[in-house]
Amino acid sequence: MNLTGIISISGKSGLYKVVGQGKNTIIVEALETGKRFPTYASHKISALDDISVYTYEEDVPLKDVYQKLADLEDYKATISHKESAENLVKKLDEFLPDWDEDRVYMSDIKKLFQWYNLLVKNNLLKPEEEEKPKADKKEKAEPKKKETKTAAKKPAAKAKPAAAKPKSTATKPAAKTAAKSKANAKKG
Repeated sequence: MNLTGIISISGKSGLYKVVGQGKNTIIVEALETGKRFPTYASHKISALDDISVYTYEEDVPLKDVYQKLADLEDYKATISHKESAENLVKKLDEFLPDWDEDRVYMSDIKKLFQWYNLLVKNNLLKPEEEEKPKADKKEKAEPKKKETKTAAKKPAAKAKPAAAKPKSTATKPAAKTAAKSKANAKKG
């Protein structure tokens, strides 16, 4: 499960995908509407990779929380964030029983379920088995490319003799030393 490039913007509902970067902005695309717009330094941006849920033992990264929920729901949508507080807490207890009830607020729980359903709707949550073969294919393809590049460069280097380079760089330091000697002569 990869949440890289997915962000939340304070004051705006929903999730956004980072699509580019301007001089002083980050260009984002809303997952719900597909609209693109710039975000500025005045916006508070939180990457989903950096968010974690408080538990009594340690903080659990959001990626791991969503993995547990996805395993429970078979990568399908779960209950709506508009359900009653009791239903949301019961559902959270099913896959994260040791969450800290004092530090995790109801608004956080609602966001957790809203974001999960939004990610499922946009096919951004996938089982790890699907992600691993893609990575393996890329790793296998890269060494082949490197081998062909090195093989192509070696014969080309042997076929072309090295040309003599002009000594234009030697004249520049000489000019500088001549200028320095003139300056020293004027001082003295």
